[in-house]
Amino acid sequence: MPEIQIPANLLPVDGRFGCGPSRVRQAQLDAFAVEGAKLMGTSHRQAPVKNLVNRVQTGLLSLFHNPAGYEIVLGNGGSTAFWDAAAFSLVEKKAQNLVHGEFGAKFATALTNPWLEKPTVINGTPGSRLELVAEAGVDSYAYAQNETSTGVVTPVARVAGADVGALHFTDATSAAGGIDFDPLQTDVYYFAPQKNFASDGGLWFALMSPAAIERAEKIAASDRYIPEFLSVKTAIDNSRLNQTLNTPAIATLFLLAEQVDWLNANGGLGWAHERTKAASSHLYAWAEASEFATPFVADPEHRSQVVVTIDFHESVDAATVAKVLRSNGIVDVEPYRKLGRNQLRVATFAATDLSEVQQLTAAIDYVVGQLS
Repeated sequence: MPEIQIPANLLPVDGRFGCGPSRVRQAQLDAFAVEGAKLMGTSHRQAPVKNLVNRVQTGLLSLFHNPAGYEIVLGNGGSTAFWDAAAFSLVEKKAQNLVHGEFGAKFATALTNPWLEKPTVINGTPGSRLELVAEAGVDSYAYAQNETSTGVVTPVARVAGADVGALHFTDATSAAGGIDFDPLQTDVYYFAPQKNFASDGGLWFALMSPAAIERAEKIAASDRYIPEFLSVKTAIDNSRLNQTLNTPAIATLFLLAEQVDWLNANGGLGWAHERTKAASSHLYAWAEASEFATPFVADPEHRSQVVVTIDFHESVDAATVAKVLRSNGIVDVEPYRKLGRNQLRVATFAATDLSEVQQLTAAIDYVVGQLS
């Protein structure tokens, strides 16, 4: 295949469209070079880093509408670590998991262990969306607000008829900071910061309700064995001191703080919601009008506004298109590796301007035209 050069006027200024890690705004990096770098190599038990943690916690609470009694808890590790922490520290006896893709399935697997009853798993076909249902004996309901592997979005809502005291877990890793929600409709809104928050890995965060905190304290006081690293009670105690059990990723914290401040300064979660909606809507409209592309998620109400999956007609090899885009500086639009579809996956996180997405679709059209 001859090398295809996309005209400069069709290229986005920033060609990063990956679903995680996401693009980081230049302003964040500039701020880190001046102020953030001063914190590298310093103690996380001292005021400068503890103040940074407090800045993140305060900013996130504001972004999430300041629900009364809720706290921002953070711990070492990413969402994978949190799944195990929840299995040890938050689920009492049995969970129900709603699975729309790879990441929802991983949490369900973490809750399949000797000290818990086998979870009820509601499996949806990739690209579709089902619903949690009230079930006697279930004390924990879990689902992904945004399934990163497929681009399916699920509303943040409690299950009508659930047992009194049942907790609701919202995996918000690729939704937090980009999709508005009512925090009172969930108890544990957890995420890693490398998506809409334009940061790096190494930490998990959770907006936790008073009921969730009470559950963590109750289980911690029981005879259940809980490794200290996976103890949510330990994470709560340390978070109240603006610190983590072990040394946190300082650069992650700083980049996150800058992004949270930027979101709040521009209008908060409502502003971010409209921004991601505009960018994703352009992609969906482009695919629906295209002769070679179509949205993977058929129902418009189920389509994510932060992770857009686009199927290609069999006459167009999406993998080849992705390779050409990458050679021209447009990167990370390949599909989720385990989904195995002829498609592209594009992140429209809060740091991505609509104009950049418009340039992306123009570039794709050009490449497909050259390949035809």
